[in-house]
Amino acid sequence: MKLSQLPKITTKKKKIIGRGRGSGKGGHTVGRGTSGQKARGKIPLTFQGTKMKKSLLKRLPLQRGKGKFKSFKPKPIEVNLKYLNVFEKGEVVNLKSLVKKGIVEEKEAKKFGVKILGDGELKVPLKVALPCSGGAEKKIKKAGGEIIKN
Repeated sequence: MKLSQLPKITTKKKKIIGRGRGSGKGGHTVGRGTSGQKARGKIPLTFQGTKMKKSLLKRLPLQRGKGKFKSFKPKPIEVNLKYLNVFEKGEVVNLKSLVKKGIVEEKEAKKFGVKILGDGELKVPLKVALPCSGGAEKKIKKAGGEIIKN
């Protein structure tokens, strides 16, 4: 075994600034330069260059009301159980079949997805292969249908 082929097992410690001359980054200015704002203290994250200019946060429009913390994420298209009575007994309810019956539009259904909600009464036993609410699941099972998990 040669000394040049030994694996490295030591690593240099990171220099900690402002801890005396022996630390390697200590003494007079400790790596901050000679003078200026950055040498003297911390600059706030919202600072934009001068005191006079209005910060970005102040320039943004104020949104009022209850929905200001709501996400703008698109939500799935909601289809109530009462609209599923157009299907025949034992038929599978999925995106393709809903589009074929004209209940939802194909482009929107693929983009946002579809969720079955429990409003209305289901009179036909169906096999549902879509996400459902709790109430919808109970009504589908009560009508003799089943929910197929994807």
